[in-house]
Amino acid sequence: MTRFALTVVRHGETRLNKEKILQGQGIDEPLSETGFKQAAAAGIFLNNVKFTHVFSSDLVRTKQTVHGILEKSKFCKDMTVKYDSRLRERAFLSVGSLQKYGVAEGWPLSELRAMAKAAGQECPVFTPPGGETLDQVKMRGKDFFEFLCQLILKEAGQNEQFSQEAPSDCLESSLAEIFPLGKNCASKFNSDSGAPGLVASVLVVSHGAYMRSLLDYFLTDLKCSFPVTLSRSELTSVSPNTGMSVFIINFEKGEVKPTTQCVCVNLQGHLTGVTKTH
Repeated sequence: MTRFALTVVRHGETRLNKEKILQGQGIDEPLSETGFKQAAAAGIFLNNVKFTHVFSSDLVRTKQTVHGILEKSKFCKDMTVKYDSRLRERAFLSVGSLQKYGVAEGWPLSELRAMAKAAGQECPVFTPPGGETLDQVKMRGKDFFEFLCQLILKEAGQNEQFSQEAPSDCLESSLAEIFPLGKNCASKFNSDSGAPGLVASVLVVSHGAYMRSLLDYFLTDLKCSFPVTLSRSELTSVSPNTGMSVFIINFEKGEVKPTTQCVCVNLQGHLTGVTKTH
């Protein structure tokens, strides 16, 4: 059995988030003043967590967020961040929309809602002309997750350096200090059951629509177990800026697909006192 933890964080607020303008991949807006404060708050909240791997979307708002998190860390300040285009936001903009609104302005959310209504669809599932479908975003999430699983399994199989550099019980206990691992994880994931410790603890910084599609992949394809206190609307809502979702991934020997357990979705307690926008 091989187990690892996955912590997924949305980037901090940008000016366009606040103004309800879609950014997608076509507009690389930096964090706002509030966004930098949110990233710092996330970093303070996570400062005792021992991460073994850090990945981020290669867009500016995620790069700034991940560095804002790591600079507050007691253990991960000097970690190398691996930037991956598969973690980018859903591509909302078509060529026509760029011509209509201009590259610098983006696409108002109200316009997307109006187009979805005219097409007789709900906004979250509507794909504008030339935009990326939810299935395409989901496939990017699946591709990255499968890559991540193979990476962790390969490293765990090659040597035991994880337990030497950051003991597995320390990886788990550092997460358990701030996330409800014991409360929401099934008994088979808890140390009392004799399950092995974590071989890795992975931090991923990405985007709202991408994270929602990743959650859908976990729920529908991997049959992920979620806390019973979560409603369906909470599972399908977009994470607030720097909202956090945590999963425990478990590979049984000989099994192709992992068993996944959700610890929390879109956690935002660290934002108390920080101006938030959704």
